[in-house]
Amino acid sequence: MAAAAGPESLADALAAHGLMARGGFAFGNGEAAPAGPSGADARAVVLVGHAGSTIWPHFSRWLADQPANLADPLDCWSRETIGAIAGRFSARPVFPFEKPFLPFQRWAMRAEGLKPSPLGILIHPEYGQWHAYRGALLFETQVAEARPHALSHACDACFEKPCLFACPADAVSATSHNPDACLAHLRSGRGGACMGGGCLARLACPVGAGWRYDDAQQAFHMRAFAGAPRDR
Repeated sequence: MAAAAGPESLADALAAHGLMARGGFAFGNGEAAPAGPSGADARAVVLVGHAGSTIWPHFSRWLADQPANLADPLDCWSRETIGAIAGRFSARPVFPFEKPFLPFQRWAMRAEGLKPSPLGILIHPEYGQWHAYRGALLFETQVAEARPHALSHACDACFEKPCLFACPADAVSATSHNPDACLAHLRSGRGGACMGGGCLARLACPVGAGWRYDDAQQAFHMRAFAGAPRDR
């Protein structure tokens, strides 16, 4: 069990912001590990993220009080929110957008046993591609939440693979994903459907359809990827 401030559990602290522990693992003996909160090597890591639009109401309320020109608002919210929780649980918060970059994708694959879809997004057998990792907590003690999960790879059971045929920019194939082609399409003026409604290839995937992001959240992510100003 993670060290908690009073009776509060880590799960409850995260859930209050639409977040959840996404599995984790203990660093092995002799394995290079990043520093924990005191500067000593961490002993365990717990991935923090969400599925579906659980964070969206919390982030949207926070965003309404921020300056209109705030850069990277979702990163700012993640740093502020997860950082505060880390302080209550004697952990060091780290984030996938901070340098020096830590191996978040490898950590996530190790923690949840996931593999990438043709879009490059790790696909979950329940959530599909509608989930994300917003940060991680590094502990200098062993914690119950740092348990790896073994999950199946949803793409192995998908024979039609509609995601391969839905991209208007031909940016998705069975062997590669071309984000530059996607970006060029979005910025060309022909990408209105993707910008307004979300990535068409991602939407074509039948796995986790019930966890699809809200329209506003999808549009936010597409504008951020394309470098377009956000709506207020």
